[in-house]
Amino acid sequence: MTAVLRTRFTDLFGVDHPVVQGGMQWVARAGLVAAVAESGALGMLSALTQPTPEALVKEIARCRDLTDKPFGVNLTVLPAISPPPYAEYRRAVIESGITVVETAGANPAEQIADFKPAGVKVLHKCTSVRHALKAQALGADAVSIDGFECAGHPGEDDIPGLVLIPRAAEALTVPVLAAGGIADARGLVAALALGAEGVTMGTRFLCTEEAPVHRNVKEHIVASSELDTELILRQLGNTSRVASNAVSREAVGKLAAGGRFEDVRHLVAGSRGRQVYELGDPESGIWSAGLAMGLIDDIPTVAELVGRTVTGAGDLIRRRLPGLVAAQGA
Repeated sequence: MTAVLRTRFTDLFGVDHPVVQGGMQWVARAGLVAAVAESGALGMLSALTQPTPEALVKEIARCRDLTDKPFGVNLTVLPAISPPPYAEYRRAVIESGITVVETAGANPAEQIADFKPAGVKVLHKCTSVRHALKAQALGADAVSIDGFECAGHPGEDDIPGLVLIPRAAEALTVPVLAAGGIADARGLVAALALGAEGVTMGTRFLCTEEAPVHRNVKEHIVASSELDTELILRQLGNTSRVASNAVSREAVGKLAAGGRFEDVRHLVAGSRGRQVYELGDPESGIWSAGLAMGLIDDIPTVAELVGRTVTGAGDLIRRRLPGLVAAQGA
């Protein structure tokens, strides 16, 4: 029987378990998100994986065909030469009746201003306490704080979760979720001990049966360790943690030697990363992966992953940890 861990986050967002599947681009599609929802955790569709707002509406409908449990949509705003029509994506989310959105990237003021009046709860993902406080002041209902260990964008402060999570938890009044380097029951319990009210996992959900990613990529994650990532684009103030391969190492080398973005543009193109997931060659492009790879040694179903994470956390809290506390004077 799966344990029940009740926190302010589960109560506020109406889910059974304090676990969120991050809105990974190219990966967070209906099949994966519905499986997460069915497990009792909170799944997030990636809005910008869909080429148009109309396509997002259809993907939301596909997800609803697969589950009647709550799920959300991630809408990440990043600098771009030709920005997507964010306002249209927001309208698609609202008109589809979605009640939870994960915002990320730029200041979420514009997004929160649209979503909150429509009754949408906003979970903002960020990498620093100052940005988390800003999101709270703008009206975010909860914050997911990404430590330096995370895949994708860890920010520029290089603060690991062991420090960042309790700092955020003591500074904010809204629920805080911990992210970065979390892949199992131990990470969930550690996050709760640090003051968080749940966890967000990305790389761990990437390596599940339902993730729409080529089997070769999942097996590559299982075979990798915590040493197998690179931090790219550091010199440009847009750090991203990705899997270590010939392409990412070349990008790191070019920038370290004084190169400019134009010198690595062809290496870091998102289209190449998408092909990694679809065609299954982990060496053919840049793709996001966190230090949690060192904790991943299998490819479970989503139900198996969430079940053992929550049940394992309950066992740790009820059995192992109390056994470490000796009576005074013993």
